[in-house]
This record gives sequence, C-alpha cells and structure tokens, in this order.
Amino acid sequence: MRTLLSLLAAAALAAAPQSAPQAASPAQLPVEDTLLRLLDIRRVYVDRLGGGDAAIQIRDMIIHSLQTTRLFVITENEEKADAFLRGSAEDLIFTDTSSMSESLSARAAVGTGSNPDRTVADRRSRSASVSVGEQETSRVAERKHEAVAAVRLVSRDGDVLWSTTQESLGAKFLGASADVAQKVAKQLLKDYQAAKKLRANN
Repeated sequence: MRTLLSLLAAAALAAAPQSAPQAASPAQLPVEDTLLRLLDIRRVYVDRLGGGDAAIQIRDMIIHSLQTTRLFVITENEEKADAFLRGSAEDLIFTDTSSMSESLSARAAVGTGSNPDRTVADRRSRSASVSVGEQETSRVAERKHEAVAAVRLVSRDGDVLWSTTQESLGAKFLGASADVAQKVAKQLLKDYQAAKKLRANN
C-alpha cells in the first residue's frame, strides 16, 4: 500500500508543470554586478553639491582629483555624460576647547601622647599639622576645519552604482577640503580596480 501511494505521489509530481526560475529584480542584484557597471562608464558629469558655499570649492577639488585618476573623462556637458556624481559636501569651522588641571598638595602631622594610665598631671599631648594645597587649571582653544563629503555615482537611468562618505580634519600638506576630495577619488579608484579584477576572474 505504501509503495502504491509513493508511486502515485511521484507520478503527480512528474506531471505537475515546472515553474521557470524568476529573474532577480534590480534590488536583488549582487553588489558585484553593480560594481562591474563602473567599467562601462566613459564620461562623468560632476553635479552641483549641496551644502552651501563651501560645497562649490569642494566640487572643484573633486573634479581635479578625479581627473588625476584618469578613470573617466570629466565633462561639463550633461548630455554627453554616462554617469553623474551627486551628493553634498561641507567644510565646517569649529573651536576645539580642552582643559588641563594640575594640583599639588602636601600634608605633615606630628603628635605625641602620654600613657593614659598615668595621672592627669602627668598626661601630656602635643600635635602639629601643616597642610599646603595649590591647583592650576589651563584652557586651550584651537580653531579647526572639518570637511565632509557624501557622494554617489548615478547612471543615466537613475541607478546608484557607487557611493562613499569621506571626512577629514586636514592632512600634513593638505587642507581638510582638499584631503576629502582626494579621499573620494582614491576610494573610487580602489573600487574601480576591484571591478577590473572581478571581471578578469570571470
């Protein structure tokens, strides 16, 4: 009986129509596939960045840094661009205040006492105490720059192909804004090279 039921179940499964596998939606595409699309970009238009007046200067620095990578042609004509670099940037000026406190203290005490079993006349006590304290507090205020850029590379059909967020307080020979622009370009170069290796392995 069990054998008959098993055969009937197997026959029913064999007769049932097999559904075709569904194609992955754009949201389900692997990260590698999106990364590989960087290799198809030839021209990039760097759009205006949000974030105020400082963003205008950071945009110019990003354009210069991207040109030094020689990955794409940076164009001022939106109609010719394969992708667009968009986002926001800011160069903040703030005061970093720190305080340091130093203290010096000394204390000395001397005391003598007689045997409590003796008479009151024989009891003697002597004590001396010296205490010295000194505290000094200093405050140091330093003016600093902090630049931040959050950008993304968008294809002509609106897909986000790449994104990064970089920040800097300045480098040894660079200001904060210039350092952030270089970090954006270096990260894009790193990911572009990773995409080339990925395509070569496939």
